[in-house]
Amino acid sequence: MRRVLNDLKIMILANLWIVPVVAGLIWALFQFVAPPPPMSASIATGTAGGAYQQFAERLKEELAKEGFELHLVPTSGSRDNLQRLLTKDPDVQIALVQSGLERQLTPDEQARLQSLGAIYQEPLWLFYRRDVELDRIADLLPLRLGLGGDGSGTRAASDAILGANAIAPEQYPDTWQSIGGGKAARALLAGELDAAFFVGPAENALVQQLAASPDIALAHFRRAAAYEARLPFFNQVKVGEGLLDLASNAPDRDIVTLAPVATLVVNDDFNPGLVPLFLEASREVMRGGTLLDTAGTFPSAEPRTFDLHKDARHYYDKGLPILQRYLPFRIASLADRYIILLIPLIVVMIPLFKAVGPIYQWRIRARIYRWYKYLRDIDRKLHAGSLPNELESEIQRLETLEDELASVEVPLSYSNELYELHMHLRYVIERLRALQRRRGNGPEQAPSVVPSPERS
Repeated sequence: MRRVLNDLKIMILANLWIVPVVAGLIWALFQFVAPPPPMSASIATGTAGGAYQQFAERLKEELAKEGFELHLVPTSGSRDNLQRLLTKDPDVQIALVQSGLERQLTPDEQARLQSLGAIYQEPLWLFYRRDVELDRIADLLPLRLGLGGDGSGTRAASDAILGANAIAPEQYPDTWQSIGGGKAARALLAGELDAAFFVGPAENALVQQLAASPDIALAHFRRAAAYEARLPFFNQVKVGEGLLDLASNAPDRDIVTLAPVATLVVNDDFNPGLVPLFLEASREVMRGGTLLDTAGTFPSAEPRTFDLHKDARHYYDKGLPILQRYLPFRIASLADRYIILLIPLIVVMIPLFKAVGPIYQWRIRARIYRWYKYLRDIDRKLHAGSLPNELESEIQRLETLEDELASVEVPLSYSNELYELHMHLRYVIERLRALQRRRGNGPEQAPSVVPSPERS
């Protein structure tokens, strides 16, 4: 057992050269692979209590299951979200943005952002008091109207609707106010507004509250097809009778409204490796659908706003990367990146390991063969007759080598070569002693019986 362990030790020591070589190869290959994606990011969510924040909270919970930390950054709305993505040193990498707002950006700004797809529809609701008549958008001109807060997605949608009816912002009456959300809802219920625009899912608390009020009615966009043709970021949405509130039968008839979509938009700071993680988490959030969105519809590559991220396109076409289907994201993302190293590494390592055997054999034999240098030198001098008159020093030199040779360790399989060296060394010593005796310079002693190298 001790001999086996000794042979193993010799083999390991003889092949230690391969450790720095392999380490160097791995280091060199790793330089060509992108680092693993971070396990945290920040998202711009819009106003506190809004639909975007509610979605972001649920998204955060899903991502936390994979050990990912999502930081929620409240903002004043979709327009503010875009500006935060575009700042020189953005504090967010991803944001929820209402479709249509991309029209307000320059081509250069649009090129700096990419879409991960639509997340859900967020219909445009035009609520008005039942004591006013509202048949067309032009009927809003004499009314007290809530347009939506400045910088909000609601304001962008209402401006688009009004612009399609040739009503420009400079033509807005003084009775139109830039208010939205809860403030606009309270003013409408209190009779301080005659009508107001709102954007949000059918489940939104404000939408539900206004729909249930007996004093409030919901406008029907009977020219929805025309709006959709001119404003492609809007989709027609059919709202069936009683969909918003069955108890109060709101709406009291089938209506059609228009809906932009909430989209996930990223900037250059967003790591591409996080794309499938975010989209799969969004799919989990939207798995059950909504009152207006069929289960499994979102997230979706359509409708297009900004250019669709290439990794998002791959997700929509092929689904999750294979490893992420079976492994936690942190492990799968590492394996997915570094597994490509295996092919070039294997290609390099195969010939490298093939060389281990011959190199090992050469190094072990080198321990033995280097001693033959001395024997060869003496042998040449013997043939040339050039040995010094005093042979005793040469004999002592060889006997010293013989003692040193006794401490040389080689694997058991190479012992025969070591023993042959011992015999060859003793043979040369005996030859020198014989020569010494013939010259009468050395002590008389019986010659040892040593096989010649030819016979051995």
